[in-house]
Amino acid sequence: MHFLTGFHAIEERIKASKTSGRSCGPLLMAKAGPRAKELVNLAVDCKIRVDRVGTFELDHLAPNNRGIALQVEDLSDDNSDITVDEFLERIGDRENALAVILDDITDPHNYGAILRSCDQFGVDLVISRNRRNAKHADVISKTSAGTVSWVPQAETPNIVRAAEQLKDAGFWLYAADMLGDPVHTKDLRGRVALVLGSEGTGISRLLKEACDGMVAIPSYGRIDSLNVSVAAGVLLYEVRRQRG
Repeated sequence: MHFLTGFHAIEERIKASKTSGRSCGPLLMAKAGPRAKELVNLAVDCKIRVDRVGTFELDHLAPNNRGIALQVEDLSDDNSDITVDEFLERIGDRENALAVILDDITDPHNYGAILRSCDQFGVDLVISRNRRNAKHADVISKTSAGTVSWVPQAETPNIVRAAEQLKDAGFWLYAADMLGDPVHTKDLRGRVALVLGSEGTGISRLLKEACDGMVAIPSYGRIDSLNVSVAAGVLLYEVRRQRG
């Protein structure tokens, strides 16, 4: 059994069950606070079973809960999964599209925060090869405020090949790198994919070579780089700023 324990994560997963057809439940409740009651009402509206349980039982099943937990089939599959081919077929001839490629982002807090920014700035697809290698799927769901249930994601064993597929479909790929050109000097309209590297080693050589250019965020601090999730938010804002 697997459980979601964050309020936002539970709410978005229940909402997504209505449109995606992915089953979930029961919703287990030990403490009936105001927020928990709202989630119970939502579950009832969505025809999801609600079970009242004791605090000890809930703590045993779902540690670090806040008095409520939602049972799901598999935390690692709690997202909107598609393939790169399906994504390209879905967008068809659309001129504007935005993708994000994550190269070995292993910190679940960073992954979740990036997903939250991707949702806010309308990213059409997030591509990674190691999402399920980040074991803390509940942390990802909490940190993303539940947007893991909405942001389309594609997992691939060959991320360079996925990048080449995007390029063949007319995407311009830009690697986030401190040695890159200031991001505001690049034209980020049309079909664009931003590539973000891992927390420790950055973007792998082959993936960087597949990119059309590098972009950097001008900074004036004493530390030489931003956290990858913060950088993702800044870069995505600039893309949307340029697109109006």
